[in-house]
Order: sequence, then C-alpha cells, then structure tokens
Amino acid sequence: MQRAARLRALPWAVLLRAGALIGERWTSLSASERARITRLVRGSRGRPGNLSTKERAELRKLVGKLDLGGVVREMVPIVRGRRGRRGKR
Repeated sequence: MQRAARLRALPWAVLLRAGALIGERWTSLSASERARITRLVRGSRGRPGNLSTKERAELRKLVGKLDLGGVVREMVPIVRGRRGRRGKR
C-alpha cells in the first residue's frame, strides 16, 4: 500500500494523537533549541543541501533530541490495533 493511501486509511484520532506526541517533544526542547531549529530550517528553505556541513550536523543533533523514533514506537500499537480490528470484521 502506498504511503498516501495508508495515511488516508488512518482515522483522524490517530493523526491527532501523533500530532500531540510530536508537540510534547517539541515543547520538551528549550526555547533556544526550538528557535535554532526554526532558524536553520527557514534559512535552508527546507533543503538540507542549503546548509553548511556544520549546520547540518547541528540540525541532526537537535532533531535527534526530539526522539521522533519514540513517536513511531508509541504509534505502532495504535495503528496495528486498528488494523487488527479491521481484519476481524
């Protein structure tokens, strides 16, 4: 199944939960870290190639603090549970 089709199949509640989890991680960063990520992404216009090697390493380090893998780990049981219920119909 393509990524876009999979995304459409997810209920809105799951997407809202993912947004809440990412928001929690975003607010767990200090204000200066959030501001620095914002400056780097805006300055590069979303393209890592527009950043210097040093800036890319800094951005990678700051994004690592967000622990987006943790969001995925928390979402897997929710998504799998939904898929499991759907299969029992």
